[in-house]
Amino acid sequence: MVFSWREGLGTRQLLLSLLLFIIWEAGSGQVHYSVPEEAKHGTFVGRIAQDLGLELAELVPRLFRVASKGRGDLLEVNLQNGILFVNSRIDREELCGRSLECSIHLEVIVERPLQVFHVEVAVKDINDNPPRFFRQEQRLFILESRIVDSRFPLEGAFDVDIGANAELRYNLNSNEYFDLDVKTNEEETNFLELVLKKPVDREEIQEHRLLLTAIDGGKPELTGTVQLLINVLDANDNAPEFDKLIYNVRLLENTPNGTLVIKLNASDADEGINKEIVYLFSNLVLDNVKSKFTINSNNGEIRVKGELDYEDCSLYEINIDAVDKSSFPLTGHCKVIVKLLDENDNTPEMLITSLSLPVQEDAQVGTVIALISLSDRDSGVNGQVTCTLSPHAPFKLVSTFKNYYSLVLDSALDRERVANYAVVVTARDGGSPSLSATASVSVEVADVNDNAPAFAQPEYTVFVKENNPPGCHIFTVSARDADAQENALVSYSLVERRVGERALSSYVSVHAESGKVYALQPLDHEELELLQFQVSARDAGVPPLGSNVTLQVFVLDENDNAPALLPPGAGGGGGAVSQLVSRSVGAGHVVAKVRAVDADSGYNAWLSYELQPVAGAARSPFRVGLYTGEISTTRALDEADAPRQRLLVLVKDHGEPALVATATVLLSLVDSGQAPKTPSRMSAGATGPEAALVDVNVYLIIAICAVSSLLVLTLLLYTALRCSAPPSEGACGPGKPTLVCSSAVGSWSYSQQRRQRVCSGEGPPKTDLIAFSPSLPPGPSSSDNPRQPNPDWRYSASLRAGMHSSVHLEEAGILRAGPGGPDQQWPTVSSATPEPEAGEVSPPVGAGVNSNSWTFKYGPGNPKQSGPSELPDKFIIPGSPAIISIRQEPTNSQIDKSDFITFGKKEETKKKKKKKKGSKTQEKKEKGNSTTDNSDQ
Repeated sequence: MVFSWREGLGTRQLLLSLLLFIIWEAGSGQVHYSVPEEAKHGTFVGRIAQDLGLELAELVPRLFRVASKGRGDLLEVNLQNGILFVNSRIDREELCGRSLECSIHLEVIVERPLQVFHVEVAVKDINDNPPRFFRQEQRLFILESRIVDSRFPLEGAFDVDIGANAELRYNLNSNEYFDLDVKTNEEETNFLELVLKKPVDREEIQEHRLLLTAIDGGKPELTGTVQLLINVLDANDNAPEFDKLIYNVRLLENTPNGTLVIKLNASDADEGINKEIVYLFSNLVLDNVKSKFTINSNNGEIRVKGELDYEDCSLYEINIDAVDKSSFPLTGHCKVIVKLLDENDNTPEMLITSLSLPVQEDAQVGTVIALISLSDRDSGVNGQVTCTLSPHAPFKLVSTFKNYYSLVLDSALDRERVANYAVVVTARDGGSPSLSATASVSVEVADVNDNAPAFAQPEYTVFVKENNPPGCHIFTVSARDADAQENALVSYSLVERRVGERALSSYVSVHAESGKVYALQPLDHEELELLQFQVSARDAGVPPLGSNVTLQVFVLDENDNAPALLPPGAGGGGGAVSQLVSRSVGAGHVVAKVRAVDADSGYNAWLSYELQPVAGAARSPFRVGLYTGEISTTRALDEADAPRQRLLVLVKDHGEPALVATATVLLSLVDSGQAPKTPSRMSAGATGPEAALVDVNVYLIIAICAVSSLLVLTLLLYTALRCSAPPSEGACGPGKPTLVCSSAVGSWSYSQQRRQRVCSGEGPPKTDLIAFSPSLPPGPSSSDNPRQPNPDWRYSASLRAGMHSSVHLEEAGILRAGPGGPDQQWPTVSSATPEPEAGEVSPPVGAGVNSNSWTFKYGPGNPKQSGPSELPDKFIIPGSPAIISIRQEPTNSQIDKSDFITFGKKEETKKKKKKKKGSKTQEKKEKGNSTTDNSDQ
C-alpha cells in the first residue's frame, strides 16, 4: 500500500519558497545564476563578464579573479570569453545539508581600479540521493494476544535531498496480518506505525518477514528498503500505555548536566508483576541521542547527560519503551521530541581578505583597502552581525552585501604626518548580552614624492681668503627632505651661469652627495670680490623635486700686491724723478711728490712714505710726508748743501707682512737767478704727466657725475613706482646689523640708531657705515710724526664689496678710540643733505685711476688741531680702496654747522656768505700756487 504527504502542505511550501526567492532577487541587486548539482565539468553557468559590464580585453590586465569562501574551486571563469563554468563536482548536500536554500557566494575582484562584485550561484537540487533507513532490518516482538488495530512504531527513512525530492511515501509488501499507517507530527516529520489487521498465532507462524519500501518524489523516483522481522511472543496480553504518544519539550542549549527534561508516566491494566513497568530507550534511539540524555528506568525521568549545542543539532527524537515485568513482557511506546532553543553562545567570526597594502599617500578618497566578511553560527537575532571601525578617520566601512564590508579611504593621507595606522574592526552580534570579535589591520602609507628638499635658510654668506689652494673646501650646504627612501635622497649640483667670460663651474664645484662646496682654483680679490651663485638640491623621486639656495662668497683681501709707483717713477726703485730746486726756498716748501697706488684693499692698500737714510751722508735737508708722499724742505737751503741730492723714498703698505717699493728722487739745487734750458725741458716734460693726470681726473669726475645722475633717476622712478603700488614688505624692510671681518689693525662697526637706506631694484638691502675724524684735544706739536688712525676701528663687510652699488647712511656715528680711550661723537655722511654749503668731498689728485678718495671739510665746531696728536690729512677706509682726505674750515668761517662731511659736488646757494666764498677762493689760490711752484722746479 502507498502513502504520501498531504498535497496542500507541499503546495504551500513550494509557493512560499518561490516567493522568498523572488523577493531576494529583487532586493539584493546582485548577479544571480543557478546550476544543478552534480553538473559535469565545463557546464555553462553564465556570461559573468558581460553581466558585470566588463570588457573581455580588460579581464587579464585588470587581474580578474574569483574568490569563494570555503567553496574551493567549484566554479571557474574562462578569461578568454568571460564565461562562468563548473570546474569540479558540486554536491548540494555536502555544501548546505538539508537547508532549503543553497548558494555559492562568489567575490569577483578586478584591479586598476579595485572593484568588487558579488555573484550568487544557486545550486539546484536533483534527485541524486535515495531514501535511506538507519538500519538494514528492524526487529519487532509482538504477543500473540495483541488485538486487531494494535500499533507498533517503525523507524522511518530519511532523504538528504530537499523539496519534492525529499517527499517520501512508503509501501509495505502485501500480507494478510499487517498494514502501514503514516502520520505527520507538528515538526512535519513522518510517524510510521505497523498496524495489526489480523490476530497472529504463534503456533502458526512464529516469525513474519515484511519488506518496507520508501519512495521519494523525484524524477526519476528513487527507493530504499528495510527488512521487518516480526517475532510473535506468547505472554502478557495488556501492554503498558503512555498518556501521549508524542511529547514535545523545548529546552535551552547549554543546559547543565542533570537537568530534568521530562518525566514519563505509563500504566498497565494487568495485575501483579505484569503491572510493574520499566522505562527504556527503544532500540530505535541512536547512540548520539543516548550520549546526550539518560532515562531512569524506574520512574521514567529523562535528564540531560551531555552538552547540548544548538549549532550541532537543534532537534532530538527519543523513542521510549515501557515494558512490564512479566515473563512475557508487553511494551508500550511513545516518542519524546526535544527542541533546543538557541542562545547567544557563539562569537562572530571575521575574515579579512584582499588587502591592498601599502596604500599610496596620494590615493583617491573611496579607494578599497580591504574586504571583510562576517559570520555567526547562532541564529535569529543572535546571528545578526554588525561591523564598526575605530578610529574612523581616515577610513570608513561600506556595506557591500549581506555580512560583507569594504574598508575604504574616507579622507586624504599624509605620510609625513602619519606613516602607519592601526585600524581596529569590531564585529558585534545582536544577542543579549552581545558578543563581539575584533581584528586589527595595520595600514601602512607608502611615500609619494610630494616634498621638495628644503634648506635651513634661503642664502648663506661665505668668506674665503684669496690665493686659496685649488680644491679647498669652503662651505657645506645641507637640505632636508621630509619624504622617505629614494624620495628623500638628496643630490646637489651647481646652477650653471656665466661669471664674466668664464663658466661658474670653472670657479667652484659641489659634491653631489655631501653638499661640500670646493674652490677649484685660487681666487683673486682684485679680480673677483664677490662670487654669487646658486646650489640646487634635488631628490631622487619620480618626478624629482628640487630647490635652490644662494651662496655669496666674499673673497677676502690678502697683502699680495706691492705698492706701484705712478709715472714717471713706475717700475719700483729702478726709475728716478729729477727735479730742480731753487736754493732760495724756505722751510716747508714742497719740492716734489712721490705717487704710488696699491691694488689691494683696506689696510693692505694704506701706503706710508719714508726717506731711507744714506750711510755716511750728512743729515738731509728734506723730508717726506708720511702719508702724502710730498717731499719738502726741513730748513732753508744754503751753499753747504750738495748741489745734487739723491733721495730714496720707501713706499710701504700696512699689510702683514708689509710690501715695499722704492722710489729714487734726484734733486738739483740751483740759484734763483739761473734759467737753464734743461730745467725748462724737464718742466715741460713734467707738465705732460701732470696734464695727463688732470685729464684723467676730469674724465673720472664726468663718469661719476653720469653714474650719479643715472642713480638719482633710478631712485626717483623706483620711488614713484613704490608710491603708486600697494604697500607690501619688500627688500627695504628692517634689516639686522652685520659685523663682518676684522683685520689685524682693527675693524669697523656702526650704530643701529635711525638707520637710513637707499635700495636698488634687486637684491637685499645692504647696511654700510663710514666713520670720520673726531675733534681731539690739542697736544704737543710734531710735524715729523703725524698720528695714525686708531687701530680699533670697526667696519662693515659690505663696504668692501658694495661701494660701487649703493650708499647707506646713519644719522649718528661713533668712533671707538681703542682700549681706555673715549668714545667720540662723529659727524655722519649724508648724501642727501639739503644744505650744499655744509661741506664737500673732492677726490685728491694722484690717488690713482682705480682709487676712491674724498676730501672732507670740517665745520667750525670741530677745528682741526695741529701738533703731534693731529690726525692725518688722509686715511683709508678699511675693507675699501678709498682714501679719505680731511680738511677743516678756518676758524672765522661763518658756516652755521658743526662737524659735517657730505658726498657730491659743492653747489652755490643763496645762504652762502661772502666771507666763506672769499676764504675758499683764497685757499684755492694758495693750493694752485703750491702746485705751480712744484711744476716750475
